[in-house]
Amino acid sequence: MLTQTELHNFEGKLLDRKVQIEKNLRGTTLELEEMRELELNDEGDFAAASAETIVDSAILTQQRKELSEIELALDKIKKGTFGVCEMCEEPIGLARLKVKNFARFCITCREISEKKQK
Repeated sequence: MLTQTELHNFEGKLLDRKVQIEKNLRGTTLELEEMRELELNDEGDFAAASAETIVDSAILTQQRKELSEIELALDKIKKGTFGVCEMCEEPIGLARLKVKNFARFCITCREISEKKQK
């Protein structure tokens, strides 16, 4: 089980990352809106803008997904279930949580989950 200090540290890291992602999302959304308003003079401009928009959209999607994982982890801290695997209900290793603060599964169950998704 995690100590109060460890929980507090994870909560701080999650909140910092949440603020950063929200800032990134606002910035990228503004950039996309500005690009839509630009007058594109030729096919080259349009192709470059389209490729950039696709990449930005993929980044936005990934960041939104991470944000929802972070919010779920913060909720688990409040409920006292943070650091417990959602599948086997065993503690998630501290080393895994340090690498992925919002991990929902222990390493064994994560591998099972990924195999099921394929």
